[in-house]
Amino acid sequence: MAALNSADVKVWAVVPAAGTGARMGSDRPKQYLSLGGEPILTRSMARLAADERVRGIVVVISAGDEHWPRLTLPSLRCALWVALGGLERCHSVRNGLHKLLEQGARPSDWVLVHDAARPCLPAADLKRLIDTVWNDEVGGLLAVPVADTLKLGDEAQRVAQTVSRQNMWRAQTPQMFRLGMLVDALSKALDSDTVVTDEAQAMELLGFNPRLVPGSEDNLKVTHPADLQIAADVLRRQEGET
Repeated sequence: MAALNSADVKVWAVVPAAGTGARMGSDRPKQYLSLGGEPILTRSMARLAADERVRGIVVVISAGDEHWPRLTLPSLRCALWVALGGLERCHSVRNGLHKLLEQGARPSDWVLVHDAARPCLPAADLKRLIDTVWNDEVGGLLAVPVADTLKLGDEAQRVAQTVSRQNMWRAQTPQMFRLGMLVDALSKALDSDTVVTDEAQAMELLGFNPRLVPGSEDNLKVTHPADLQIAADVLRRQEGET
């Protein structure tokens, strides 16, 4: 395990941004919507780049993306590359990982995969994730324990049963894994026609148990129109705390 603590191990990031964001009901993908005068995507990128350990970011966009070329990019202290997305998020993430390998990243390096639509990631959450996972054999993800009562619904939208919330967590991003291990996990999932919804699930399919690192409610994912106002309120409060 000595190699895992080597000072030359680097941290990279992949931001899948090839989705259409259909649930927002907007004429443009949600990652390009304005939040406090700045696109959601650039805010999410800047939150990752703010940690000096992140050496470079790959943004994965769709082949027909008309918005990225017109985007005013933030001044980042790390490298920035672009890759083309795939059919599903997992395909896009794998393409982003391959881009990192092309740019010289090593399989033993760490990679953070972060949703393009999580622009309010607190610096403390990101630091906690990297610090906690750095010497972990598997990797991990930010997550929040479930506080609500969980109901399993049927096809008629009636309660079929109440599900115990004990040991239940809501997964967030970033999710942090070794680059080589994550490429292998995603490739094996896709080779078996399994579409995974996050990177931790791909690792689970290989028999690994990713570490759950407590996150915060601030790190919300902008999915529906009402989330824009919530995110704006979070940003104003965060900026007032600095």
